[in-house]
Amino acid sequence: MSTTISVEHLSYTYPGVSDAPGVPVFEDLNLTVEEGSFVAVLGSNGCGKSTLAKHFNSILLPCGGKVYVGGMNTADAERLIAIRKTVGMVFQNPDNQIVANVVEEDVAFGPENLGVAAPVIRQRVDAALKQVGMYEYRNHAPHLLSGGQKQRVAIAGVIAMEPKCIVLDEPTAMLDPKGRREVMDTVLRLNKEKGITVVLITHHMNEAALAQRVVVLDKGQIALDGTPKQVFSQVDKLHEMGLAAPETVELCHDLNTQGFSLPLDSLDIEECAQVLYDVLKA
Repeated sequence: MSTTISVEHLSYTYPGVSDAPGVPVFEDLNLTVEEGSFVAVLGSNGCGKSTLAKHFNSILLPCGGKVYVGGMNTADAERLIAIRKTVGMVFQNPDNQIVANVVEEDVAFGPENLGVAAPVIRQRVDAALKQVGMYEYRNHAPHLLSGGQKQRVAIAGVIAMEPKCIVLDEPTAMLDPKGRREVMDTVLRLNKEKGITVVLITHHMNEAALAQRVVVLDKGQIALDGTPKQVFSQVDKLHEMGLAAPETVELCHDLNTQGFSLPLDSLDIEECAQVLYDVLKA
């Protein structure tokens, strides 16, 4: 399997204001994201999640080390357009990404700026809106949509540029439960059916549990890295970093402190219920 993103010995420091010293975030961070994978990145506030995401399409450039996207050095200014065609970004607030008064015009904005021919843009816009389940709203005004619908339009705008990878930085943070489900269903479908590499920055543990791989950042370093079951079963380590496991795992962990001996890898409700049933029946 080929590598979509490669982070090698990354260091980054936010510059200080006036005479104040800079704020270091990373000193020697190493990470690879494989093509077609779905990786969730977790961490407490200020751990560097968003800073890392912005390195993936040259919004930020390393102070030291290298970041490669599809083999391209993100610090190479001549490859900037190619890098941003490879990695699309979706941010927390969809209103910050919507630039047009009609949904289909907004989705067309990215391809137009890339110089894509008009007939091809038409095809891409229609296909992208269908992929996120928003085709029937193509002639609607974005500001009249719900938060989840707006975020799906923002994702469609990225899809229309045909990236190999989508990085979503807290895309559901401002949404209600229904909006979160809409967005996550869309993300999962794009990954499984279209093979698009997904990097999801989130603070919702249940969203991270849907990924194939979970990376936990702490103090500028990778503290945990593995499958959701491998990472979330380490409840005490997560607590030390100010994080929690999904509610099902937390329940089993709490019961274990009361004398039970339950596995800590039940990530969904049905699986957890079956484990509890088996224990109580025994």
